[in-house]
Amino acid sequence: MKRKGTKTAVLFLCCALLLTACGGGQSTGEEGGTYDANAKATITWLNILHTASPPTDTVLNKIEEKTNSDIQFSWIPDASKEERINTALASDSLADIVTLTILDNSSVRNALKSGMFWEVGPYLDEFPNLAKISEDTRKSASIGGKLYGIPFQKDLARNGVTIRKDWLDKLGLEPPKTTDDLMAIAKAFTEQDPDGNGVNDTTGFVDRNDLIYGAFKTLGSYFGVPNNWKVSEDGKLTPEFETQEYVDTMDFMKKLFDNGYINKDFAVTAKTDQQQKFAQGKAGIYVGALFDSKNLFNMAKGIQDDMELEIVNNITSTGNESDRAIWAANNGIGGLLSFPRSEVENEAELKRILKFINDLHDEDAFALMTYGVEGVHYTVDDTKAATITDTDLWQQEVQPFASSRPKEYGYTIHDADPLKKKADQLIKENAKYAVLNPAYSLESETFTTQGSELQKIITDATYKYILGESSLEEFKAALENWRNSGGNRMIEEYEAAYKEVNS
Repeated sequence: MKRKGTKTAVLFLCCALLLTACGGGQSTGEEGGTYDANAKATITWLNILHTASPPTDTVLNKIEEKTNSDIQFSWIPDASKEERINTALASDSLADIVTLTILDNSSVRNALKSGMFWEVGPYLDEFPNLAKISEDTRKSASIGGKLYGIPFQKDLARNGVTIRKDWLDKLGLEPPKTTDDLMAIAKAFTEQDPDGNGVNDTTGFVDRNDLIYGAFKTLGSYFGVPNNWKVSEDGKLTPEFETQEYVDTMDFMKKLFDNGYINKDFAVTAKTDQQQKFAQGKAGIYVGALFDSKNLFNMAKGIQDDMELEIVNNITSTGNESDRAIWAANNGIGGLLSFPRSEVENEAELKRILKFINDLHDEDAFALMTYGVEGVHYTVDDTKAATITDTDLWQQEVQPFASSRPKEYGYTIHDADPLKKKADQLIKENAKYAVLNPAYSLESETFTTQGSELQKIITDATYKYILGESSLEEFKAALENWRNSGGNRMIEEYEAAYKEVNS
């Protein structure tokens, strides 16, 4: 942990980060130095910014006080994170802590495997909060069986259906339990004038150009599609798009499209436009993150003031509870907080930084990074329900820290908003039915170098089938092209890696 001079709370990267060093630990050897948990730490952090501007120092000062540290952030805008991280890795211009969220990026993956970052697995159990990280999470966040950072722990399965309850009530319909129910509701919302304006101007679903975080993958879970890969008892891997359940999901989406039960432009609609259409009353079914319901409701204020929303997470294609399933996004891993050996020079420095990350897992640190300072940004009642009191100030001083929380669940403090509260409950319930990606932590050189190119073959073929631009035979021909273009090699590599890990 190289000591830095003047504190700079916020820096933007222009090209590569140039962080100068002065001084160091008590020993230059990797195992040297003396770990002092009570010593104030000066920590640099190369982090991702998901908001328009960096935060002011109000919350930062409280975090520093809580963790006994001086934190110097260098912020990378989310829109340019891949280019900036690649540049920083190539030039070894990093920081004590580096936020890595694009773990499937070849440069990131190769840097982790190369030994550029500390392997932290052996140290976790020395710290009370880090010791609680489950074995499943550690395994999913590992590469080649080694953990090169503290995983961002996110809820396993956050998706479900948000639906206009006021429209259901008007048409005498119940919330859906099956995919057939969803289809019937989509038809009614399209054809029976649920908003009562006498104009044929609504659809059932509103979706966006995203087969993963849009409707398709969640609907796929309801039909029993595996999460990316299906593993047989003998260790053979089958890609999800070669299953009948995937075809069933495409057929469901195709029926929605053919009958006009979904926005015709969904394949080219951005997420912001999708949410705006829902908020404007253009559609009544939104499939995505369950906590989006709160945002959708707030966006509709002044436009659809009579809007009532229902959120649903218990849907199957069969109606049988035993078939309930929901895909787990990245197995609940949001990335890694990693520690470059070039900056964190010995074990003592590493342990002091791990102590800092451990402290960020505490309830009061979570509250600071989620809600801000009590009495300034929010109030809290006796049930620990928090209400933001100054939204503009919260957005400026608190919101930028939200994506830096190393863990996002399991705390007593919670949102007082009823929709967010219910969404949190349903997301917690989803964890019991979460389907993991069995290949998430496995190594495939083909996936690392050709993954995006190969996925495009499948994405294009899926959209063409749903939009009626190709037949099932043509879809299967695209799958064969995928196999011949590197898919077969990817399968072989994953099967070998799976066998090695599970032998």
